Amino acid sequence: MSGFYAAPPRLARLAAVISFATIMGAGPAQAETIRVGVTAGPHAEVIDAVRKVAAERGLEIKAVEFTDYVFPNQALANKDLEANSFQHEPYLKNQIAKTGWKIVKVTTTTASPMGIYSRKYKSFADVPAGATIAIPNDPSNGARSLQILAVNGIITLKDPTNTTAGIADIAQNAKKLKFVELDAAQLARSLGDVDAAAVNNNYAVQAGLDPVKDSLIKEPAETPWVNIIAVREEDKDKPWVKTLTESYRSEPVKQFILTRFKGAYVPSW
Repeated sequence: MSGFYAAPPRLARLAAVISFATIMGAGPAQAETIRVGVTAGPHAEVIDAVRKVAAERGLEIKAVEFTDYVFPNQALANKDLEANSFQHEPYLKNQIAKTGWKIVKVTTTTASPMGIYSRKYKSFADVPAGATIAIPNDPSNGARSLQILAVNGIITLKDPTNTTAGIADIAQNAKKLKFVELDAAQLARSLGDVDAAAVNNNYAVQAGLDPVKDSLIKEPAETPWVNIIAVREEDKDKPWVKTLTESYRSEPVKQFILTRFKGAYVPSW
């Protein structure tokens, strides 16, 4: 990231970047209610499927949608949420290292292989020497995009396993590719201005890209970049956490993911 910035602490003051999902078919009046932060798009769709299962188990979920990756952890740390479901563990660890937030992973959710996209070229072999490649500006997703290029033999990294590798960690760059770092939410919109860009699947889907068909190259299935549910450390053993994780990792939700996203997102269970 170009820099970390703090969000206003209360949800009322986050109105510009979040919206409450409509809650239908909630459980009985005595059901416990939690707020779960998600990014707009696939994560919001999945949590709606989770909400229906959880309601049958006495847990009401109110989804809170965000437009970027920074605010959901800020809101969770500030107790404006009880949980969030939008990120992979390397991203969370990087945020914790910067802030000291007491936030922990409680389960994995979906895997969504990141891809490299282009409006100008049909395959990465066609991308010319000296081309400009846009990558996310946060350390974890930036490293993720560089690892995709490395796995596909386009660059080499000093340490291929480093989940915070940056441009300075490129050991060889035979095509002399030029890298520009942008906020993850801007990458799909940058495709008209760069030769190719690494785009997270939630933003790719929102932009009308098909992660399975449209990506020039993508990361392999076995990676550390599996999405998670996170809660405050003080809450990790509370009963609602068990209900939330079991509702998410249920058969109805699994079938929804497989049917709705057709391989762009896959269950981790």
